[in-house]
Order: sequence, then C-alpha cells, then structure tokens
Amino acid sequence: MKKHYRHENDCANCGAQLQGKFCHVCGQENLELRENFGHMMNHAISDYFHFDHQFFNTLKPLLLKPGKLTMEYMAGKRVSYLHPVKMYIFISLIYFLVLFQSGFKPVKVTQTDSKTDKKELIKSNKKLDSLSKDPNMPGFARSLVKNAKEKSDSAIKKADEEQDNAISHKKKKRNNINIIGWDRDEQSDKNDTTYSLYLASQSKLTVDKRDGFFKKYIRKREFELRNSGKDIQEILIEGVKHNTPKMMFLLLPLFALLLRLTFWKNKKFYVEHLIYSFHFHCFLFLFLTLIMLAQMALPTNWDTLRDLLYWFATLTIMWYIYRSLRVVYNRSRWRTISKMIGLSMSYTFVFSFCMVVLVIFVALFD
Repeated sequence: MKKHYRHENDCANCGAQLQGKFCHVCGQENLELRENFGHMMNHAISDYFHFDHQFFNTLKPLLLKPGKLTMEYMAGKRVSYLHPVKMYIFISLIYFLVLFQSGFKPVKVTQTDSKTDKKELIKSNKKLDSLSKDPNMPGFARSLVKNAKEKSDSAIKKADEEQDNAISHKKKKRNNINIIGWDRDEQSDKNDTTYSLYLASQSKLTVDKRDGFFKKYIRKREFELRNSGKDIQEILIEGVKHNTPKMMFLLLPLFALLLRLTFWKNKKFYVEHLIYSFHFHCFLFLFLTLIMLAQMALPTNWDTLRDLLYWFATLTIMWYIYRSLRVVYNRSRWRTISKMIGLSMSYTFVFSFCMVVLVIFVALFD
C-alpha cells in the first residue's frame, strides 16, 4: 500500500526542516497526519514485521556465531539487529515464563493421592460391613470378612492419624516462624499470639530489656507470615520467583564489571562489556528455553535422553563462553580458558550472593 507523505517540509514532531522523508533530528517519518484505517493498519503491520525481521536476523549470529553480534554492534552495524536491551527483555520474558511454568517437576504416573486412597478404603469397608451382616454367609467366609474388616478399620484409623499429624505439623511449622533465628523465650512466644499482644508484652518490660527497632520489625513480619495462612517455604518460593527476573537484570551490569576487571588490558569501554553481557545472557536464556521445551516434550521415563540433553546443554554453554570471549577480547586459547575459569568462579560467587540477598529481601520486605 502506497504511503501518503505531507507536503510541508517541517517535522510534525520536533519542527526541524526536512531534507527527505525522514527527520534527521528525531527520525520521525513525514507521513500524513490524518490517515484512514487501511493506512494505519499498514503502518502497524510494517512496524511489526520490521521488528520480526530484526529479531530473526539477530538469531543466527546470536546462536551460531558467538561474539559476532557484539562485534557487529560495536562496529556500528545496528539497523539490521535488535537493540540488546530490547532483545534481552523479550527473551528473558519468554525464558522465565517457561522456567516457572515447567518448574522441572515431571508428573510421575505412580504418584497417589491420599484422599483418594482413604475414600477407597471407606468404600471397601462399607462393602465388608454389608457382607458381614449377611445371614446366609458360611462361617469360614464370615471369619475371613471379619479379619478383612478389622484390617480395613485399622488402615482407615492410620490414614486419619497421618492426616491429623500432617495438619498439626503444618500449623506448628507456620506458627513457629523465626526469620533470623535468634533465641527467644518460648513462654513469651506462646503468650504473644498476635503483634498487638507482643507490643503489650514489650511495654511491660524495662527499657533495657525491650527489643530494638530491627527486632520489632522482624517480629511484625513473622506475625504477618504466620497470619497469611501459607507455609513460609511457599511464600519464599513465590517471592523469589517474582523477583528473580529483576535480580537478573540488575546482575547484568555486575557481570559487565567483572568482564572489565578480567579483561582490563583490552582497554575496552565499560559499555562494550555491557553489550557483551546482554548478548551472552540473551543466548543463555534462549538456549535454555529450547532445552526446557525439549525436556517438557519428552516422556517422563526417558531419563537417559534427559541426561544427554543436560550434558549437551552444559558443554554447549561452555563452548559458547570460550568462543565468544575469544572473538570479542582476542586473547590466546590458554589465556582465554584461564580468564574464563576465573570469570566463571567470580560470577558464581556474585550470583550466589545476589540470591542470598534476594531471599532475605523477600523474607523481610516482599
């Protein structure tokens, strides 16, 4: 569909004088302001397929030519490829969606439901009870039915006890939340069933024996978790899942800083290390997404193939790191390997530290 351009030579967006169909200041195309539905949809579809073209044009060097995309971007060849930040946001969104939906927990066929088992026991017990009341039943059969009913009653009683113990354990676990882990008076914990009662107990103590501001906040948080009706582990897992994408985005500049410290002799600007950081994590998330989808498609009993996929993914990521570092930083083979080992150890430490901070943040504030 033909585009309709304005006859005026001033940019409708910034007012600069135009020398073509695009503004040399802000980049806006000098299109007619009033357009019909067909022209509007044509522009929207064109923009979509422009993004689509950029995305698929970026995939080949990202997946198959480690380090080339970073070198191309830093050389100024950027129109044909997606911007690193835009690409990271798009790929990470897909990755974390697949990661948290799959959870790497295949459903086992042999898994049983305790509630269903109990229902079956009760149903069988009723049949045995009706059989035992049959006056025409022979004596030896009545004896067998009686023994079977006794075993059934015992099994139902045991199931009830296990269910009660599980509920009691869950309540006890929820009611004994201690985020930091310091020693506390058990008797006061039993009396202080709410935060208001805790504050009242604190007001009765002398000033030197009262909890400080931080301890009071911790106790308040513990009562909030206790009254939420959920298990502390479930709350932490959900909080970590919700905040992990944000943590990973903040981790990218730290990884770029590690790159600058590791390859400081290359005299590269920090932004160049940052571009490599975005490109590497884009590859990592996209590749792991493909591996997870492949694992989800496999039957649950194909453990050998799952192990092969795991080792394939590990070796591929190691090769990609080595090759991309070699291309971007142009070091010798053994020097690249030694730098790669040191960088991996440093990144593992930083990642672990960030995860610990994230868990503490979720427990205290989220």
